Amino acid sequence: MRPIFSATRDGAIQFAVRVSPRASRQGVEGIVREADGAKLLKVAVNAPPEDGKANKEVLALLAKTMGIAKSRLSLVSGETARKKVVRLEAADAVLLMRLNEWINSLEFLS
Repeated sequence: MRPIFSATRDGAIQFAVRVSPRASRQGVEGIVREADGAKLLKVAVNAPPEDGKANKEVLALLAKTMGIAKSRLSLVSGETARKKVVRLEAADAVLLMRLNEWINSLEFLS
């Protein structure tokens, strides 16, 4: 089983999310597992998937939840898909430890 967060050679972290746009409630709902064993964060946002609105809201929500600046997050792939890969710049060991503790507190949804 693969971890949610994976470090890159240049000191960043990448992770996958599954987004539910136009949700009545906004937030990180938990962790989902795909058939290949990959784990993703399940994120719900109020914004519609139009003109990048949902993508912006996803990044803002993740930044707020993780306690980091929005400018440290960007989309690597999945601009028009529900499954997206997010990149977190300048991640150090302390932040990675804090994120793993946060992930361990989340519930598996499937």
